[in-house]
Amino acid sequence: MLSVSDAEAIILNLVQPLDHQRDTEVVDLLAADSRILATPVTSPLDFPHWDNSAMDGYAVRYEDVQHSSTEQPSVLEIVEEIPAGYQPKSTIQPGQAARIFTGAVIPAGADTIVIQEKTRREENRVFILDASKPQEFVRHQASFYQAGTQLLPAGIKLNAPEIAVLAAAQCPQLSVYRRPRVAIFSTGDELVSVDKLLQPGQIVDSNQYAIAALVRQSGAEPLILGIVKDDPVALEKVITHAIAIADIVLSSGGVSVGDYDYVDKILESLGAKIHIRAVEMKPGKPLTVATFPTQNGLNHSYPLTALYFGLPGNPGAVLVTFWRFVLPAIKKLSGITEGWEPVFLKVRSHDELRSDGRRETYLWGKLHLIDGVYEFHKAAGSHSSGNLINLAQTNALAVLPMGKTLISPEEEVQVLKIDS
Repeated sequence: MLSVSDAEAIILNLVQPLDHQRDTEVVDLLAADSRILATPVTSPLDFPHWDNSAMDGYAVRYEDVQHSSTEQPSVLEIVEEIPAGYQPKSTIQPGQAARIFTGAVIPAGADTIVIQEKTRREENRVFILDASKPQEFVRHQASFYQAGTQLLPAGIKLNAPEIAVLAAAQCPQLSVYRRPRVAIFSTGDELVSVDKLLQPGQIVDSNQYAIAALVRQSGAEPLILGIVKDDPVALEKVITHAIAIADIVLSSGGVSVGDYDYVDKILESLGAKIHIRAVEMKPGKPLTVATFPTQNGLNHSYPLTALYFGLPGNPGAVLVTFWRFVLPAIKKLSGITEGWEPVFLKVRSHDELRSDGRRETYLWGKLHLIDGVYEFHKAAGSHSSGNLINLAQTNALAVLPMGKTLISPEEEVQVLKIDS
């Protein structure tokens, strides 16, 4: 049985990011939100495109106003008014100024902006009441970005700021990585779909819905394959199909040591290499991780090198193992160059946290900001892996390492952030 850290290292070493040439597509800018940029972006435009004013005021020559004061203001002739979007016609001469507004092009001859709060206007004259600094409130051409240099690197997630930058740079389309394809199915004779009337001994397959939601939130594309009975022939058929269409396959159930747990045997019969069979964690001990032959393998000809996760069947264990192992794998696969590792924080515990100490233990709850300090509040009720109910509205998992049986209130605890 592997430690959690060893299992994480194995999984992330198995993940190969999408290929920057083969696994890309061109999308419109309005459809690029949350996608991963596949190629670096440059722009032929300087930012700012020209020298412009950062404030409403007057464009002046600094040498004309450097000695200005309330008692002895400099008096300048206003020769032009320059709103944003207007091309100045005048060149500012000694003793002259131009009325200018935020974002407007600074006229030739001017080198400084005096804000309007430091002036007094009388008809076509402006009185400068306070000396500005040289070049004050001037945004110089190319001071933010120089044309032809890299604007955005490949491998970043495109959020609102990046979308705005691309729009300003006039990039109506761009190359992004395709969304990773994740096949999902659940195993078990006791499972029924959400629309079925429950019979004695049956339970609703909540895992498939939870996993599909998590996959979508990760930016990947879920491929829903349904419920598969505990039948080796049916399981082999579904697994064979899944590894042919997906980058990652996620099944839930069937990976423990019971008489009806067939997944590992079927994977081996299909030529898979099983890297992980169990992890020293609670919940989530039964975890299978396997890979399949490449397209050039001797025994099979699958179009993809699928990474297979056989997750536990209990819903709490499914969510914990997804957050701990599967989510980082999807993020790394997606082509993002950084930020795919799990995010851990050290915070104060509000509650007493207990573990038997035999395995690394995860307790779910919620982070609250109390007087500027994050505090972990354990979810009320049972933390059994079969209890799905109190997982609702959680956003963090407290981690008790092996050998640690108690964390007292106010004591520091490490938590895994799970909100996306």
